[in-house]
Amino acid sequence: MSIAHPFTLGHSPDPDDAFMFYAIAQNKIDLRGYQFEHRLEDIQTLNERARRGELHISAISIHAYAYVTDKYALLPCGASMGDGYGPLVVRKRRIAEAANRLEGSALPCSPSSPAQGGKDWPPYPAPVIGDCVRQILRGCTIAVPGKLTSAFLALQLFLGEFKFIVVPFDRIFDAVESGSADAGLIIHEGQLTYTRSGFEKIVDLGEWWKGQTGLPLPLGGNVVRKDIPPLVRRDLSEIIRESIDYGLTHRDEAVAYSFAYARDMNVQLASKFIGMYVNEFTRDYGEIGRAAIGRFLGDAHKKGYINAPIELEFVE
Repeated sequence: MSIAHPFTLGHSPDPDDAFMFYAIAQNKIDLRGYQFEHRLEDIQTLNERARRGELHISAISIHAYAYVTDKYALLPCGASMGDGYGPLVVRKRRIAEAANRLEGSALPCSPSSPAQGGKDWPPYPAPVIGDCVRQILRGCTIAVPGKLTSAFLALQLFLGEFKFIVVPFDRIFDAVESGSADAGLIIHEGQLTYTRSGFEKIVDLGEWWKGQTGLPLPLGGNVVRKDIPPLVRRDLSEIIRESIDYGLTHRDEAVAYSFAYARDMNVQLASKFIGMYVNEFTRDYGEIGRAAIGRFLGDAHKKGYINAPIELEFVE
């Protein structure tokens, strides 16, 4: 089938998205007569454009999907899931140093730097450590990469209400360094480079979510506009899945292509980052992935962060 006008395809200029769409961008697979115009923009911009229904196909935060269900359906492929890992809250000072400044704090918050591993942490229950972290963070201003990001919603679920400023994702380290914020909510490659930049982890939201629910943390997905005919939507879904499969099958060449989009990472680190977020969940959410989205958005609705319950609609 031939389409006269190209479909706009929005995704982030990051190695994991570049990996997913490598085969489409480089004509490595049969595109079935369709044409694609790639729009590379940061995730918060893509979320905002999705709310306006501007792009035919787009990467999107799962949080933002809650606000575009009238315009878009989820593709069953293209998920970014953090299975026991995910966005991080980091700061320059150690948790111990901050905790010691809390007046009257009797909580046992004097673990070693998280960068040194968990073996030196004192043998207190995880809920006690979690409560300590929450107490510290509620006194902080946190730089976040956008209110529609899944990272922001995950932090709301972990922390409740908190003070924040919105900063482009690649300026969050700078915001903390300059003192504009006390802590930063880190997404993308910052999850692997924060220690090198002189920061320490306060909490890994994907790890926390996995401990709470036993599920991966649903961060991103791909959506397609509902005004596209159903048969065409199905074609587009199959093409994107084939692109993901091609990258996974031809991993070395796909990683080499994606490395052009890696910021502050060598090839080995970029490959590790891609492996974190392009995997079997990316090929298909499956029952676990779909359950994770339902739980994530359902908990957000119960706590009042999303106004209405969300019914998931996938291209089948």
